Amino acid sequence: MSERIKTFKEFYQFYLTEHSKTGTRIFHFMGTLLIFVVIGYVISSGKERFLWYIPIFGYGFAWLSHALIEKNQPATFKYPIWSLISDFRLFFELLIGKQKFIR
Repeated sequence: MSERIKTFKEFYQFYLTEHSKTGTRIFHFMGTLLIFVVIGYVISSGKERFLWYIPIFGYGFAWLSHALIEKNQPATFKYPIWSLISDFRLFFELLIGKQKFIR
């Protein structure tokens, strides 16, 4: 990835190649799921102090999977917004079966 990616469509294809292993996809899915759990808990309980868990779950699970499983650098460092959007897109595509955990 020496050249900058110019479109989200191109980026998402690159993103999928950087998230090709089952373990990486599971870690990302769990991290994103925990984000929604925290948001739901904060909304239902009114305890905003738990919002600080969001980046820990979101980035922690993802970066750990890149370091231990995928053995690559997260795209977040070069493309932070597109990476965030792609994390949620992959989560929902895994949820509805458009993407598979096992490639």
